[in-house]
Amino acid sequence: MERLSAEPDLLVLGAGPAGVGAALAGAACGLDTLIVDEAAESGGQIYRSLHPGLRLRSGADLGPDARVGDVQRRWLAENPVRRAFGRRVWSVDAALRVDAMGRDGPETWRPHALVVATGTTERIVPFPGWTLPGVIGLAAATILLKSQQVLPGERTVVAGCGPLLVAVAFNILKAGGNVAAVIDLSGPADWLAALPGLALRPGLALRGLGWARAVRSAGVPTLFRHGIHAVRGAAGALEVEVAPVSAARGWMTGGTLRRFAADGLVVGHGLTPAIEVTRLLRARHVFRPAWGGWVPECDAEGRASIPHLYVAGDGAGIAGAVPAYLHGRLAGLAAARDLGQPEAASLRWERAALRRALFRSVRAGRAVAAMMALRPGHVAGIPAETVVCRCEDVTRADIEAAVAAGAREMNQVKAWTRCGMGPCQGRMCGEVVAELVAAHVGGREAAGSFTGRAPLRPISLGALTGEFSYSDIPIPQSAPL
Repeated sequence: MERLSAEPDLLVLGAGPAGVGAALAGAACGLDTLIVDEAAESGGQIYRSLHPGLRLRSGADLGPDARVGDVQRRWLAENPVRRAFGRRVWSVDAALRVDAMGRDGPETWRPHALVVATGTTERIVPFPGWTLPGVIGLAAATILLKSQQVLPGERTVVAGCGPLLVAVAFNILKAGGNVAAVIDLSGPADWLAALPGLALRPGLALRGLGWARAVRSAGVPTLFRHGIHAVRGAAGALEVEVAPVSAARGWMTGGTLRRFAADGLVVGHGLTPAIEVTRLLRARHVFRPAWGGWVPECDAEGRASIPHLYVAGDGAGIAGAVPAYLHGRLAGLAAARDLGQPEAASLRWERAALRRALFRSVRAGRAVAAMMALRPGHVAGIPAETVVCRCEDVTRADIEAAVAAGAREMNQVKAWTRCGMGPCQGRMCGEVVAELVAAHVGGREAAGSFTGRAPLRPISLGALTGEFSYSDIPIPQSAPL
């Protein structure tokens, strides 16, 4: 195994398109660059590779995303970028020390600069039955399809909002599955409103239209301005109940309920920036709904409020894979300049070109992000008895009882209910809890967000300590009598 420097010039956390861009730019400027990710290879969610243990059948094509991912993986292999994949990062401290757990035990790095390129977290607004076996997120379904070539079910309902809906439905059909229905919170007018932004990325827009045509040609019913009302049944035999929602705020309108039999439900209500690391470091954040929610306060090149900390890609605001790569390159160049690399100082024309390209591509990404924005009525319609924090079995009623008893912000609700204290550390429930609290305290800024805590991801104490016996424990000598 490659021996990795404990003090690289630049550590890039996350190997999606933003992380790859940052690592390549840093290495090109002469920085000793290390890229770290929990996955076995680079690619992130969008450019995820097929699992190494699987063989692609002869002549099969995993699509353009896989091809772009292969190109970026080749770039990493051909450039002097050190790679530490299969590492779970569980802590980052104020000195930018990064602690991870790898195959051979704990590892620690102390980089001179850190680029956080951790992407997004999927949002799922709870509904009765969302914790049943067979109900998974759109992002999880994407991993199954892209990396494992596994269907989420033999007959699947696909529900939520945003372009990932039609992408997942198309890929299920392409893999030989059956899509019972596509349930879209948005309406045709919402898609038309996004067209001016999407027109800036015509290739992506045409690809999406192709997916939609294929889904329609397969006879899959698409219900616009509908949402999941409830799911009942057991694994392998689900009844998915859907209802109309209002155009403006996403309320259930009380219209006619429709039911679909399925053995799987794939659902997702947009994406939010993954800000666990920047929250842990106490970097400054601002609330920007059009960007996905809370984002680190950064300049145009990704510099955060902490010296030598940079944030790149969707973690700095939802925009998509192409803008993420451009933003990553800018952040890598900024880190090289700030560390005094002469090669970076001479690249002002490249920085200017990257900023122009980023500005254009971000407009298309923001149009998509707007379609995935959280609808206030959607959260307001969660039934009181529905579990919101699935790690700790905290319901909406529990959360609102804490607010009624005097909790005025997210961390008080957390302390009083244990909401957000489970293995996911609030990644799944935090957005929805914040909306529920915000409705009573004057908005999302007043509600705040969960304070970042280590460990960022669950790890066992045994993995940290390794094997030992009691004879290994030093025992001080007794004091003289």
